[in-house]
Amino acid sequence: MRETDLYPPIKAFLEGQGYEVKSEVGAVDVMAVRGQEAPVIVELKLGFSLSLIHQCVARQMVTEHVYLAVEHRTGKRFAKSVKDICKLARRLGLGVMTVRVRDGLVQAHCDPGPFRPRIVTARQTPLLKEFARRTGDPNAGGQTRRGLVTAYRQDALRIAAYLDEAGASKGASVARETGVARATRMMADDHYGWFQRVRTGVYDLTPAGVDAAQNQIRPKMSETPTGVV
Repeated sequence: MRETDLYPPIKAFLEGQGYEVKSEVGAVDVMAVRGQEAPVIVELKLGFSLSLIHQCVARQMVTEHVYLAVEHRTGKRFAKSVKDICKLARRLGLGVMTVRVRDGLVQAHCDPGPFRPRIVTARQTPLLKEFARRTGDPNAGGQTRRGLVTAYRQDALRIAAYLDEAGASKGASVARETGVARATRMMADDHYGWFQRVRTGVYDLTPAGVDAAQNQIRPKMSETPTGVV
C-alpha cells in the first residue's frame, strides 16, 4: 500500500461533489476547487500521525477547508483511533477522511469548522470537590495512579491518627474532633483495612490502622478539610 493508492478514490469522491481536483500542487497532496469557493485541501497518509496533524495545520494558512485522509482499516482499535482523531481534529478545525482502497469507499468522519468546547459540569463537579477537600498538595504531578494521596485517604489518616491517640471512640465523636463529617461511614466501609467495629457505633484501629497512623505523615488535627460532603 502506498499513499498514492489513496488518491484515485479521493479524487473521485470530490469530483462527485462538483470539484475540479488536482494532485501535488506545490506542497499540497490534493487540491480541489469549485467555482469561486475557497479551495479544499486533503493531505494523504497511510496512518494517523502527529506529523500529519502538523501538516494539516500548516495548510490552514491557505484555506479553512483542510482534511487529513488515511487508509481505512478494520478492527476496534482503528475505529477507536478514528474517534480519538476526530475529537482532536474538531478542536483544530480540521476534517477527517478514511479511504477503503479495495472498493474506493471514502468516508468523511468530520468536516472542518469552528470548534466550541462543551463543558460537562457533571465531570467538573467531582474534581472541584476533590480539590476543595484535599489538604495541601501531597502528590507529584505526572505520577501514576498507584500510591496517590487522595482527599479520602487524607480523611482516613486523620481518623486513624485520632483513634491512635484517643482509643476506641464513637463515630460522632470522631467526626466532631477530626472535622471529617463522614467518619462513621468511612470506618464502617473500611476500604483500607484500618478500622474495626468494637460495638455498635464505636470503632477502633486494626494493627494495619495503627501502622498507618504511626508510620505515615499525619494530617494535623487543626487542618480540617474544607468542602467535606
